[in-house]
Amino acid sequence: MASKKSHVKIGPRAPIDRILSPFQEFLHRQTSGGIILFGCTVLALLWANSPWSSVYFNTWQSKLTIGIGPYELSKPLLLWINDGLMAIFFFVVGLEIKREILIGELTSVRKATLPIAAAIGGMVVPAGLYAVFNVGGDGSHGWGIPMATDIAFSLGVLQLLGKRAPLSLKIFLTAFAIVDDIGAVLVIAIFYTAKVSLGALLVSGIMLAAAIALNTMGVRRPVVYGLVGAVLWIAILKSGVHATVAGVLLAMAIPARTRIAEAQFLENGRQLLNGFEEAGPLDIERGLNSDRHGVLNSLQDLTEGVQTPLSRLEDELHPWVTFTVLPIFAFANAGVSLAGGGVAALGSSVSLGIIVGLVVGKLIGVSLFSWLAIRLNLASMPVGVTWRHVIGVAFLGGIGFTMSLFVANLAFGESQLLEISKIGILAGSLIAGIAGWTILRTAPPGPSTN
Repeated sequence: MASKKSHVKIGPRAPIDRILSPFQEFLHRQTSGGIILFGCTVLALLWANSPWSSVYFNTWQSKLTIGIGPYELSKPLLLWINDGLMAIFFFVVGLEIKREILIGELTSVRKATLPIAAAIGGMVVPAGLYAVFNVGGDGSHGWGIPMATDIAFSLGVLQLLGKRAPLSLKIFLTAFAIVDDIGAVLVIAIFYTAKVSLGALLVSGIMLAAAIALNTMGVRRPVVYGLVGAVLWIAILKSGVHATVAGVLLAMAIPARTRIAEAQFLENGRQLLNGFEEAGPLDIERGLNSDRHGVLNSLQDLTEGVQTPLSRLEDELHPWVTFTVLPIFAFANAGVSLAGGGVAALGSSVSLGIIVGLVVGKLIGVSLFSWLAIRLNLASMPVGVTWRHVIGVAFLGGIGFTMSLFVANLAFGESQLLEISKIGILAGSLIAGIAGWTILRTAPPGPSTN
């Protein structure tokens, strides 16, 4: 979850600012990402079931080639989205994981126990229930699908509740969803990897070591890590491990330390502001004089020094992931034809396993494992959170959507089971979201609300 930005009023607004203001306010709301994801899903379903459905499906299978001669990659557009764009999403997930471990809800064993317990229950029980429906069958490989939680959607629904959702509940949901993401990455890397190329893995290891070395040497420029990350992504793509894992690995190497201490920033900042004031008046025709330009450049360097590259990248990439990467992924993957028995597919063992896993499995797993952690005195209930809140959030954890669709693509490829699994994911996520919202909507506000 990206940090909030402080807004400073800078003079009267220009006409273009007044025009863009409603759009900017919409994009700053935490619910906006979920709304856009939902809209893209509806559009994909409508297009996939329209007279122009062939255009929809053919578009994603059209080849896109990048590179020259023997050094080119040629893949269907859908794979560029799932392997390429989603690597950016997993990079941001990796940044969030690292932040939570360093300064967030996963910094200590006591703080981390409850979300870790909730996440483990929310992965193990859904996978087990799915296996009950599909053990020994063609769909057995899809057990990882109902393990996932879509952070954007689940937090978006929670945000709709306003003050009925305590701030501590939002923190709990974010923390256990992030731990859930760690589990998803491990599952993808270990269980959804087919053939492994040791040579490509060796190159991957070298690139990861190079990124860590850059961090150790104090390199802070994002573009340098971007170049190393591009080679790392290609190497992991060629290795047989899913390419999105490169995003998480690269994130672990991004510097998380400031270059300038807070006290030094405050002292130097005051000196520079005093220098700006003493540098002479503003020239209306020529703008700032050279002295003031120098002060502003120093202020910019000072500001960059007190920020960590990790936090800067997370803040800068989060809107792109929320409003571009995930909506494109949803638009490309959520379209499923309901003609010719699409609704009847809900009765398939694959669909039933996913629906039961997302709705019932998440409810039991998150609630039961949270209760056990508190009962065994390994963790304590967050301030202002009741068991009704936990049950509601457990349902919201069943909104698998983006992550579930991603795992389904890995599990079933282009087989008919992929379309069946999509129907189960959409139905299960919808049921879980409505159930969670209904329970939390009728819960009394906790004593600690935002």
